[in-house]
Amino acid sequence: MLETGEAKTSPPVQLTKRELEILSFVVEGHSSKQVADLLFISKRTVDFHLDNIYGKLQVRNKMQALQRATRLGLLPQLQ
Repeated sequence: MLETGEAKTSPPVQLTKRELEILSFVVEGHSSKQVADLLFISKRTVDFHLDNIYGKLQVRNKMQALQRATRLGLLPQLQ
């Protein structure tokens, strides 16, 4: 049982190498189709990875994912 003032700590977010790769391309402004073409995978596979990323980061869209991943230090700061 938690005492007053004690906060729960959530486990650190860990994205796979492929998820980070896809998120990096999205940061650069590529669409899901463009990422798919660059990685020689289907758009459906890219969207599958994006859904997993959203779930892990507890966000609903690309912009929120980019902001949260950057805050968590998963991606370099955007300039």
